[in-house]
Amino acid sequence: MCDVLVVDDDFMVARAHERIVAQQPGFTVVGVAATGSDALAQIDHKSPHLVLLDMYLPDMTGLDVIRRARKAGRDVDFLVLSAARESEMVTAALQGGIVSYLLKPFKITELQSRLAAYAERRRLLGAGGDLSQSDLDQALGRASALPSAEPDGSLPKGLSKETASLAAAALAGSEPDLAASECAELLGLSRVVARKYLEYFVSTGQAAVTLRYGQTGRPQRRYAWLAG
Repeated sequence: MCDVLVVDDDFMVARAHERIVAQQPGFTVVGVAATGSDALAQIDHKSPHLVLLDMYLPDMTGLDVIRRARKAGRDVDFLVLSAARESEMVTAALQGGIVSYLLKPFKITELQSRLAAYAERRRLLGAGGDLSQSDLDQALGRASALPSAEPDGSLPKGLSKETASLAAAALAGSEPDLAASECAELLGLSRVVARKYLEYFVSTGQAAVTLRYGQTGRPQRRYAWLAG
């Protein structure tokens, strides 16, 4: 299980984030803090693996929380959930070693996707042994491993409109979700190719991904259609 600390000075927002985390397989909320000082105290006493951190807190900024936790040698990851979009603040947060930065307001599925990506990163880096380039791409956010939408909204290179339409129909018709292997079987594609289309839908907000944990082995990525 991944222990999570939720930090936000807005009580209702904190509760909403707490519910999202609690519903995510493999995650549990170990605490909620409304101030930076309380967050640091809970990091010290509860040793969470991940902190969902707002940048605007009553007594200090989220950057202060990150810096003080790092200075104290705390082994904790930070996922920023904030309306702060100043380039200086974002840059400083990235330099502090955050795992992701999500601007408010955001869709529930966007947070779910980042939590799933974080769980996969923990699995990859915690498995031991040598990592492949594909493993590194996944651990670092899959930026170079998976296609994303072009600026003009067109499909990425290597994906066809016809196959994308078939994959979308297969995903939309699945209940409640679909694995890449299942999509591949339905469409007569390889699992790798089917996954590229499914991850493309996630990158455009048309689908959401969650992790399903079985008895043994790595968790399975399951995709659910969101677009109408």
